[in-house]
Amino acid sequence: MKYIVFILFTVVTNAAAQLMLKQGMMSLGPISFEGVNPLVKLLQIVFSPWVFFGLCTFVISMASHLYVLSKVELSFAYPFLSLAYVAVAIFAYFVFREDLNGWRIAGIAFICV
Repeated sequence: MKYIVFILFTVVTNAAAQLMLKQGMMSLGPISFEGVNPLVKLLQIVFSPWVFFGLCTFVISMASHLYVLSKVELSFAYPFLSLAYVAVAIFAYFVFREDLNGWRIAGIAFICV
């Protein structure tokens, strides 16, 4: 139980990374590879500020998760990651004005159960 703070940190950073990646992709607009070298386009995506910081946050989240896995059983730590679904859905509703209807809430609840 003493590692719950690290588990929750993993959940929060995982959710934050998702939100940053979404913001980054929204700021880039629809992706098209027409007339552009795919490698150049990929580098443009990865090094756009929101996407880059989202990926960095994912690395931090993964490092935290690896630390947790070195201390507790996987069957204890991993189910907590489903809390990220809840956090992402709530923040996406408020930040991006995404729909949070009954079906989505039921799906998230089903995953968490």
